[in-house]
Amino acid sequence: MNDQKLIEKTADFIKNKFAREGTGHDWWHIYRVWQLSKYIAVKEKGANMLVVELASLLHDIEDHKLHDGSSEPGAVAARAWLKSLGADEQTIAHVENIVRNISFKSADIKNELNTLEGQIVHDADKIDAIGAIGIARTFSFGGAHGRLIYDPDQPHLKHYTYELSRAENTPVIHHFYEKLLLLQDRMFTKTGKQMARHRHVYMEKFLKEFYAEWEGKI
Repeated sequence: MNDQKLIEKTADFIKNKFAREGTGHDWWHIYRVWQLSKYIAVKEKGANMLVVELASLLHDIEDHKLHDGSSEPGAVAARAWLKSLGADEQTIAHVENIVRNISFKSADIKNELNTLEGQIVHDADKIDAIGAIGIARTFSFGGAHGRLIYDPDQPHLKHYTYELSRAENTPVIHHFYEKLLLLQDRMFTKTGKQMARHRHVYMEKFLKEFYAEWEGKI
């Protein structure tokens, strides 16, 4: 199977799998990460585009948040899918490694992505978590899980993990401080850093507006 067929079949598979997902981790999130990954790869130059496209399409195949924070089911599923299509072992192993290491675990854990391809897909995924799209996705996820918009009496987590956030049922606004506002400084690529800077500023403006409206000042 040629590279284009591998990509097309993978895109169709993922589109069907995530068509009805309603927490902000749907097909359109994956589609945007796919497009962002291709854009960053062209800007950065030198990446293996087959790996970039397959890893971006498969990065959420089994979201770690649905498996008690473990990325292993996603890595296993990505390998199984690519093997079923007859992809070569080098490509499978590379994509599997990216899927295993792409997720944000906590502020204290740095993603171990040592290839350009992994860094590109990581940056694309995190860029889609911030800015206007990121704000919309955050509230979509919070609503789907019954979380409050904001509770000024509840402090945000100082040492975030998804498991602790779920256990504490932290409000949506807290997620900005526990994760989203940290992502700008975790970008690997020059292009990713530039794009993240713009979206980070947008989130800061949103939060300023949010608190002013919360207190009835505007």
